Amino acid sequence: MGSRYGGLKQLDPVGPSGETLLEYSVFDAIRAGFGKVVFIIRREFSRQFKEQVTARFTGKIQIDFAFQELDALPKGFKSPPGRVKPWGTGHAVWVAQPMVDSPFVVINADDFYGHNAYATAAEFFKNHHASWPPQFLLASYPLASTLSSHGTVSRGVCTVDESGFLQSVVEHTAISTPAAAGLTDSTPVSMNFFGFTPDLFNFLEAQLETFLESKLEDPKAEFYLPQAVGTMITRKQAKVKVVPSGGRWMGVTYADDKPNVQQALLTMIANGDYPGNLWES
Repeated sequence: MGSRYGGLKQLDPVGPSGETLLEYSVFDAIRAGFGKVVFIIRREFSRQFKEQVTARFTGKIQIDFAFQELDALPKGFKSPPGRVKPWGTGHAVWVAQPMVDSPFVVINADDFYGHNAYATAAEFFKNHHASWPPQFLLASYPLASTLSSHGTVSRGVCTVDESGFLQSVVEHTAISTPAAAGLTDSTPVSMNFFGFTPDLFNFLEAQLETFLESKLEDPKAEFYLPQAVGTMITRKQAKVKVVPSGGRWMGVTYADDKPNVQQALLTMIANGDYPGNLWES
């Protein structure tokens, strides 16, 4: 639930035919050659989600579901009584392991990343799917293009080495303008568009177990995917190539962002980038 947005952003229609931002992501993934989509959701939303979203493109791509339940934990761990908060994005990806056996992309369900990000990821894994240590991917966006005119945002600022590999992602909060945050318009930031091979899961589970050993009883503790990836880099278990997305990111951090996103989609439709109805074409 988006506290600043005031509702369930993943199910909010923004396209001219009632499409959600998530549907544009699925449409772009299909165009880039992806053959399966796994939705990581809470079981309590599954009926509404299937009726409102996935029913629209059933038959267009293989669909699977993973449920991020509080009791879905590694063997030997049990969720404490009273826990309400989900275990975090790293845990969300971990629960999808049984459904994933090939290179894959992880995205936020309420963000628009643009077709080029998916095409770039697909091409990347044609060349890097069997390397060791495994090479992962992070699609970056220039900071200025990810800000909201309706409030401050938090962004993960990327530090990249001379070969284009990620060194760190540092969270900057309450950003209103790049200059106010001591950054530039072109500073690369992560919007949580990651590309992984299944090698991720063994590293992820080991870190999840370590997290639970120390944080199991903390009702607010979360196991975050970006931090887990950062640990893998530090331990030299994986390398992460930072690739400029070459496209436009859009999101609805605040409810007042929605009209701007709707207008931008109409402009892209007028330019021929998308059909007026994603699933009738």
